[in-house]
Amino acid sequence: MTDDITKPAKTTRHTRALVETDEDGQVRLQKFLAQSGVASRRKCEELMLDGLVEVDGEVITKLGTKVDPHTAVIHVDGKRLPPVSAHVYLVLNKPRGVVSTMSDPEGRQTLTDFVEDRPERLFHVGRLDTDTSGLILLTNDGEFAHRMAHPSYEVDKTYVAEVDGDVWPSTLKTLRGGVSLDDGPVLPTKVKLIAGPKGNPTGRSIVELTIHEGRNRIVRRLMDEVGHPVRRLTRTSFGPVLLMGLGLGKVRELTDDELGALLDIVGL
Repeated sequence: MTDDITKPAKTTRHTRALVETDEDGQVRLQKFLAQSGVASRRKCEELMLDGLVEVDGEVITKLGTKVDPHTAVIHVDGKRLPPVSAHVYLVLNKPRGVVSTMSDPEGRQTLTDFVEDRPERLFHVGRLDTDTSGLILLTNDGEFAHRMAHPSYEVDKTYVAEVDGDVWPSTLKTLRGGVSLDDGPVLPTKVKLIAGPKGNPTGRSIVELTIHEGRNRIVRRLMDEVGHPVRRLTRTSFGPVLLMGLGLGKVRELTDDELGALLDIVGL
């Protein structure tokens, strides 16, 4: 995508939710692109004429073409533009000790404690163990949450694990080749040693693992199986969504690029 259309959008999904449509619920495509922060309207028209805008899989070059901003599947230079929606999509950097539920009969701290100011009825996408920190998604879009958590879509999730002992190249090779657990094999997408025998004098190592599965405590069980119990675990990414820069216990909305990529991954 060109520099003109990769600059951070000044509009948000909330302002786009106010987009004016005609009596049929449609809006001119170039107007909607401009209101979505893709570029100026003139530049959006150029993008259309250059064949860089697709609607529902069809390249649209005719200026003045109208779309339903709530249902149209729009891509600009290959990037998905999320539709106008009343749904919200949030990222939380969950601290350790917080239960990955919206309520808890035992009175423990839950995800709700971090979004009490939100008017929506939110629920979480998948779970993180209580003793695991890091990225968890919250939304009021039930179908999105269901698909994101479903193993058939194989959304990669990256974890950073501090583990006991020195992790040597032979162990990394074992992990990359797949490890059998009692409920089936696990084949990480990526394994990387961040701090090992020479770089960490504490007797522990730090390993980054990317896994698309969401089985219960899968990273901890995986590292137990190769002889390196996990002491601290943080999820740092969920598909294209990165934890980077988000403070512990803080919440932000997904960017349009992040949400668009996730919608494409799960076919929405």
